[in-house]
Amino acid sequence: MSKFSLTGFDLDAFVRDTLAEDLGEGLPGGGHDVTSESVIPADARFSGIMDSRDAITVAGLPIAEAFFRALDPAMEIEVLVAEGEAVPAGSDLMRLSGNARAMLTAERSALNTVQHLSGIATMTREYVDAMGETSAVLLDTRKTIPGLRHLEKYATRMGGAQNHRMGLWDAAMIKDNHVLVAGSVGEAVRRARDNGVAHIICEVDRIDQIEPALAAGAHHLLLDNMDPATLREAVALVAGRVPTEASGGVNLDTIAAKAATGVTYVSVGRLTQSAPAADIGLDFTPL
Repeated sequence: MSKFSLTGFDLDAFVRDTLAEDLGEGLPGGGHDVTSESVIPADARFSGIMDSRDAITVAGLPIAEAFFRALDPAMEIEVLVAEGEAVPAGSDLMRLSGNARAMLTAERSALNTVQHLSGIATMTREYVDAMGETSAVLLDTRKTIPGLRHLEKYATRMGGAQNHRMGLWDAAMIKDNHVLVAGSVGEAVRRARDNGVAHIICEVDRIDQIEPALAAGAHHLLLDNMDPATLREAVALVAGRVPTEASGGVNLDTIAAKAATGVTYVSVGRLTQSAPAADIGLDFTPL
């Protein structure tokens, strides 16, 4: 089996819980694949090919492999492309051979995962390409489906982005509501600094908030909903003292102009929030 691990993510538990959900474990009458058990002989065998009907950036194949092996440890599986690889439409991604019932029971969980993660990786790659020749780096956000953050942020990395903070624990993110309570940008940053926060990101939506945030000890400025001209002014004012991040109003039509302003990063929530599933199928042949 391909080795796959992510810090903070339990692959075995994910596979177990996902299959249990589909099988209805713990529910009246649940715990089995009624269709496969009633139609497919227990000793029947299939071969299968997972392929992409679209041009995609691939993510999630090792997880799909884990679903199949959970139900048939002896299944023969050949992963044909690398994670993060861009492939044309019609590409074969994985070949399988093993117990037919196991393949059919695991099929939807495996495909759902690969379709979702490859969709994220593919959209991410589109945004990276749309940035053009720039030193800016694409970041994802915390706009993820609950329970899938580690996987979705893995998929953005496969598409060429870097991860923003993973959660509420690894950096302070001071936004307008924090400022509202603290009274000012500077006071909000000072409170975080005085509480020993190691990395303080401060959102600013006006040029006049930049110096107070920096003076109070912000380590990273999120420049929110600024047009390219304002972003250039902000970057010039910061003058390299901390990293700068363009956020808000970023899409495929606007990202190049925002990335060209000199910001360190551009963050895009829709990478995980709105990516369509990739069109990936799995066709079986009886053996």
